[in-house]
Amino acid sequence: MSDVLVVNGGAPLKGEVTVRGAKNLVSKAMVATVLGESRSRMFDVPRIRDVEIVTGLLELHGVKVTPGEHDGELVFDPSNVERAGVDEINVHAGSSRIPILLCGPLLHRLGHAFIPELGGCNIGGRPIDFHLEALRRFGAVVDKAPEGLHLSAPDGLHGIKYHLDYPSVGATEQILLAAVRAKGVTELSNAAVEPEIIDLICVLQKMGAIIKVHTNRVIEIEGVPRLGGFVHRPIPDRIEAASWASAALATKGDIFVRGARQADMMTYLNVFRSIGGEFEVDDSPSGGGIRFWHPVGDLRAVALETDVHPGFMTDWQQPLVVALSQANGLSVVHETVYENRFGYTEALAQMGANIQVYQDCLGGTPCRFGRMGFRHSAVIAGPAKLHAHDLIIPDLRAGFSHLIAAMAAEGRSRVHGVDLINRGYENFEGKLTALGADIAR
Repeated sequence: MSDVLVVNGGAPLKGEVTVRGAKNLVSKAMVATVLGESRSRMFDVPRIRDVEIVTGLLELHGVKVTPGEHDGELVFDPSNVERAGVDEINVHAGSSRIPILLCGPLLHRLGHAFIPELGGCNIGGRPIDFHLEALRRFGAVVDKAPEGLHLSAPDGLHGIKYHLDYPSVGATEQILLAAVRAKGVTELSNAAVEPEIIDLICVLQKMGAIIKVHTNRVIEIEGVPRLGGFVHRPIPDRIEAASWASAALATKGDIFVRGARQADMMTYLNVFRSIGGEFEVDDSPSGGGIRFWHPVGDLRAVALETDVHPGFMTDWQQPLVVALSQANGLSVVHETVYENRFGYTEALAQMGANIQVYQDCLGGTPCRFGRMGFRHSAVIAGPAKLHAHDLIIPDLRAGFSHLIAAMAAEGRSRVHGVDLINRGYENFEGKLTALGADIAR
């Protein structure tokens, strides 16, 4: 029962919250510390479950992780990297997909890596086949065992020429982390170029890597024999910032998100404004951010589709759909990144939202999921009056969407499985309380 949050909704969320380093960068930069042969420091690290998991995995492999002098600062000492026990890795990695990204760094440092059964959010196919294929191309040998996969590199890793069929973030990260110390040059085409990817490249460059990012989604990595440490302040979490913005819109509230950065959110901001939301960018040197608020008047329906950067981010759509349920007219959302990301709308429909999901590619160009039987388009009719309901959180981003819906609904909702939200949202209960939410465990 401690994993249940009681929400008394119907009141606008108003006030200020702060976002720190991006979850999708911080955990990958932590993995990168294994590649170095000297200490690294990172600032603005959020206190989230994913950071705890990666910290545990690093410590199992001999990396010393200690708090720094400042709040949110971590120091990493990789001077004694060692093999970890299979059972220990399985225990720590049950809810994370990070171990597969440790393969390249561990193969460089130890000549061996292990991949257990992988967890993560159930939002569609996230196969590891392309990770394994790329690692094999680099020169890794993969041996299957009952407990997982053992990888070795008898002759070390060497540069490759690799084309991604889809600009996957995870695949791009894998190749970057394997290529920076591989012998020779690696050329990756059709790479992901999300802000978190560019920030990871900045981290690796600080460590001594030689990486060129070309304008046509081609990344060229010249392997180097050794890397040092880094000192880095990650980009702010644009997913969390947009989640709070959508919460302001859905609850008719007014939220200043300290730390939010305009450059990383331009596509989201355009959609936010098209719906009728208002925002104001504060670039003051004392610590800026973006203020988001619901204007006086009605919200407008929109048609949008998710896409890889610089398109509309897939992790932005779930919180925004809650806000679209309050807009006048028919909104259409076409999901092109994950094929199974609209499962959360069933709970919203039970709360009174008028949402229908379809197999067709609606509102945009045909995508790779068309005619494959996946319900990957949603039509949202609004405005709808939301009422309280018992909710069960299915995954991280959908979970925050359920919370937003409970805040916007009249009455008392019980939200089950809220601890999953701790994976990516730091102190979300404290932030909700600071915004005036009436919540209790």
